[in-house]
Amino acid sequence: MPQVVLKLPASTLEKMKNHYHSQLKNPPQNAIFAAKTNACTITAYRSGKVLFQGKSPESESEQWGKPDSASLKSNSNSKQPHAFHPPESIFTSSHIGSDEAGTGDYFGPITVAAAYVTKEQVHTLKAIGVKDSKHLSDRQIRDLAKSIVELKIPYSLLRLPNKKYNQWQRKGWSQGKMKTILHHQALDKLLQKISPEKPDGIVIDQFSQPEVYQKHLRSEKLHLQPNVYFMTKAESYSIAVAAGSIIARSAFVKAMDQIEMDTGLSIPKGASAKVDQAAAQVIKHYGEDKLEEIAKVHFANTQKAKKF
Repeated sequence: MPQVVLKLPASTLEKMKNHYHSQLKNPPQNAIFAAKTNACTITAYRSGKVLFQGKSPESESEQWGKPDSASLKSNSNSKQPHAFHPPESIFTSSHIGSDEAGTGDYFGPITVAAAYVTKEQVHTLKAIGVKDSKHLSDRQIRDLAKSIVELKIPYSLLRLPNKKYNQWQRKGWSQGKMKTILHHQALDKLLQKISPEKPDGIVIDQFSQPEVYQKHLRSEKLHLQPNVYFMTKAESYSIAVAAGSIIARSAFVKAMDQIEMDTGLSIPKGASAKVDQAAAQVIKHYGEDKLEEIAKVHFANTQKAKKF
């Protein structure tokens, strides 16, 4: 039976437990929780390891992280880098990078951005402090996003509104499929924008195995663009991915600020107990339907908020 093993931090395990709240089952000994979906059974252990086992484990695991290659039991060659791993030379050449924000947050949209950085601009962006947005404050992200735009770095930005997100989720789309389609559209728009110039390659911050990404594309009759590479933690290597990450994160932060302005309530990021309380306040002041417009309602936070 196919299986995937991920090694995840405690914070992600808590998000997963919330996410699968309605699908939990009795966990085995030494497990934190267990859940069963249409795709597979998920078991999370205190060591941080999470086992996805069933007919389609990758379709479920892709939204939480990339498996350690040694953990892919169904592939005897899994210790070798996949065929879509980028060559080292791509990071100093003219290339496109794409990344997303907002996928693990209950409130706010998913944002995806792609940026095109020429080899002459690589050092300029590094010099102004462009790096992985996870290591930057919201203020730094806003300032750097503004600087990237002022430097006339070509980019494309897509926002998936919560209402559309909830519709797609009810159609049976996983977050992995949503992100795939958004990345693909963002890349298409940017390639059109810079045409006839062609990048030496495209680096996507990997959130699923390349074959799963392509499967999602085929399901919508789409095809992978030429010279696409996938890499985990790509924003630490590719300045174009880092720029895309900052633009996507900046758009997400702005969207969260707008939700706070619209509701007059404090709207926290993430999916913690504070988020449960904020969702309860939204229901109290605006009714449950409001969550459809500003939240990913299939997260367990919705059910928890109703109990307040």
